[in-house]
Amino acid sequence: MLTPERHQLILELLHNKTTVKLKELVEETQASDSTVRRDLDQLEQAGQLRRIHGGASLRQSASEEPSMSEKATVHYQDKSRIAAEAAKLVRDGDCIFLDAGTTTFEMIPHLRDKNLIVVTNGLSHLEALTEHHVPTYVVGGFVKQKTRAVIGSGAITNLEQYRFDKCFLGINGIHDEDGYTTPDPEEAAVKRTALALSLDRYVLGDASKFNEITFVKVADLAEATIITNHHDHIEHYRTKTQVKAVRP
Repeated sequence: MLTPERHQLILELLHNKTTVKLKELVEETQASDSTVRRDLDQLEQAGQLRRIHGGASLRQSASEEPSMSEKATVHYQDKSRIAAEAAKLVRDGDCIFLDAGTTTFEMIPHLRDKNLIVVTNGLSHLEALTEHHVPTYVVGGFVKQKTRAVIGSGAITNLEQYRFDKCFLGINGIHDEDGYTTPDPEEAAVKRTALALSLDRYVLGDASKFNEITFVKVADLAEATIITNHHDHIEHYRTKTQVKAVRP
């Protein structure tokens, strides 16, 4: 199969499935592992897809954001491991900010037996926090329907009354030059405020978030510790911030 034909087949598979594993691409193209990796590199450079750990996915526009239900089913096992590692950092007596998002949501079962206070802007988090008997405050403001995050000036004003031992943020993009980014300016403002009010600051991001840039910058890499399952070229990020990489 010629290179243009392989590229076309790869893109067709991605348009049908959104995310495709490297093994599947090798089988479908009947090409070698190294050839498919080279194809993916070329297509990524052309802006037609993005590389993720173990495969590729469709590239979204910088301002586009999946819904909570769409994000919840993607990289679930990775998010679960990252969340479990993050929850180990929470100590009895802590007051923490738990950001809206699917990875931070997975922290909640691990907080059940801890003596702490949670403040969140994630409406999807409330039922789980209540079920696990975690004392919780929710910030008030405008409800973003797609992600069920509370945002806007009201949320920021409400948030500013608190001081946190730790904050745990979800993120859409982690880039060595552009830092942490997210598609929504108002959601970025809430994240930025939480960072400013916290002693210890953590960003939770699976491997698919690396080398991604979305519309609005939240902070520089150095402003938070990254908790991730990403291991490829991670030493480069460690020159700019602390990284806690969970084991596969």
